[in-house]
Amino acid sequence: MRFLKVIILILVFLLLAVLLLGIFSKPKEIKTEIIINDSPENVWKVFSQFDTYPSWNPFITSIHGNIAVGEEITVSIQPPGDNAMKFTPTVIALEPHKEFRWLGVFIMKGVFDGEHFFQLIDNRNGTTTFIHGEKFKGALVPFFNFNSTQQGFTAMNIALKDRVENN
Repeated sequence: MRFLKVIILILVFLLLAVLLLGIFSKPKEIKTEIIINDSPENVWKVFSQFDTYPSWNPFITSIHGNIAVGEEITVSIQPPGDNAMKFTPTVIALEPHKEFRWLGVFIMKGVFDGEHFFQLIDNRNGTTTFIHGEKFKGALVPFFNFNSTQQGFTAMNIALKDRVENN
């Protein structure tokens, strides 16, 4: 019985340590952008056709579920040179022609949280600035290398631009 108490105490201590690291760790943000020669409405039309992602999107290979604020969706990504990942974030913002955001949490809040965002800015000259990024917070963030993630964001941006402008 004493052994079990020691194990539980160690686990509680480790959990508290992870939570404290999460509170005090420095957030990391990746932000990419590209100018697309078309209106936000037309960019959104292509961007929001998630069922077509496997045919053109090199980074986000699928998005499934009810795309609405508060809903959990299933997202599959393929970072360049890295393993594919599947996760179930919650949609936290959705404004057609302007913004789409989700929040993913690994294990529990504060361990490794990612707020992924897409923004479409109307440049008022027939072009759209497509902003694609993610804010990472949590205890494990300092231990990750985000280079392949940033490369994936950039690859998706270029593929979206090509699809919008050449179709």
